[in-house]
Amino acid sequence: MQIPVIVQTVGLLTMSNVFMTVAWYGHLKSLSNKAWWIAALISWGIALFEYLLQVPANRIGYSQYSLAQLKIMQEAITLTVFVPFAMFFMDQPFKLDYVWAGMCLVGAVYFIFRS
Repeated sequence: MQIPVIVQTVGLLTMSNVFMTVAWYGHLKSLSNKAWWIAALISWGIALFEYLLQVPANRIGYSQYSLAQLKIMQEAITLTVFVPFAMFFMDQPFKLDYVWAGMCLVGAVYFIFRS
């Protein structure tokens, strides 16, 4: 059984975004008492896994979707990964602005996929 391209692409991009979010922002909480270059090296190590998932996701997705569609898809996924990360890992409060940003991304998804 072949896994649909959209499922492969979204799944890999979601996992990639988890690594990306941890690499970009996790050090703010976990490594705040370390030198910036230590945080950078650890973040680069984490980001390697982001790229190991993101590159195949985009290659698979590009077989059926345009570059713009892949980018908007990635941005929408980023917000869905970032909000729980911010709330549960970084102890940030939920903000209504997340909803408004999400609605803007829904609009972006609509416009980029409508044709």
